[in-house]
Amino acid sequence: MKFATVSAEGQQFYGAVVEDGFIALSPDFPDWPSLREVIAAGGLTRLQEAAAGRSVTHPNGSFRYDIPVPAPEKIICVGVNFPDRNAEYKDGTAQPKHMSLFPRFPRSFTGHDCPLIRPPENHTLDYEGEVAIVIGKEGRRIKPEDAYDHIAALTLCNEGTIRDWVRHAKFNVTQGKNWDRSGAIGPWLVPFTDAAQLDEARIQTRVNGELRQDDVLSRMMFPIREEIAYISTFTTLVPGDIIVTGTPTGAGARFDPPRYLKPGDVVEVEATGIGILRNTVEDEA
Repeated sequence: MKFATVSAEGQQFYGAVVEDGFIALSPDFPDWPSLREVIAAGGLTRLQEAAAGRSVTHPNGSFRYDIPVPAPEKIICVGVNFPDRNAEYKDGTAQPKHMSLFPRFPRSFTGHDCPLIRPPENHTLDYEGEVAIVIGKEGRRIKPEDAYDHIAALTLCNEGTIRDWVRHAKFNVTQGKNWDRSGAIGPWLVPFTDAAQLDEARIQTRVNGELRQDDVLSRMMFPIREEIAYISTFTTLVPGDIIVTGTPTGAGARFDPPRYLKPGDVVEVEATGIGILRNTVEDEA
């Protein structure tokens, strides 16, 4: 079953996504204000049970998708995590000893079927399709062999980037990665129940129907088990935290000339067993 956070009629709800629309479940669980609290309580199974046999409360077209976990404590992204992506830098380096990490703020993301926003200050808006994991169990110094026990759910991310702004400083990319509504997370959460959901997954990104990115997660230089272990060494991972696991080669900046996103473009990120995250592109009003 798929669980989402949506807005309708001036209210925000969480619940189950089915073929005909959305089943609002949050009114039944007042002690869990958002999916973050549901995850912290191990409540996704309770939601699934509550949705069984229920009718749609909001038909398709009557609601807007929000990012699934509205206020995670932290969103940590893993950079340059596929071999071909590393080769794009043409610096002659093999796999680095340690992974590259940077934070993103919740405000920098929008939901499924919502526009990515290109700011007036710079038009180098780029796409990066990725699988994201949502932490379900708190942990510090988690061993790689135990890492999957700490995952509650999977979702998708378009880790939109203002490329020129990642070059503003020598040692960080934060300012190019955090423009309001420049990226997207969603559409929903898929509960994590089997290692094959990650180990056998393929990630693809299409722009206006053209395949731009295509790889399998098993080729990651730093597998997700290692990501969880490494990150949890220096910070406690808590329920609702999101790790954006890495993007394959094929982002717009690496074409000659670069192929940045422009208003009217449609970007789709798809991964095996999760679904499709779709966004248009608009200029900031």
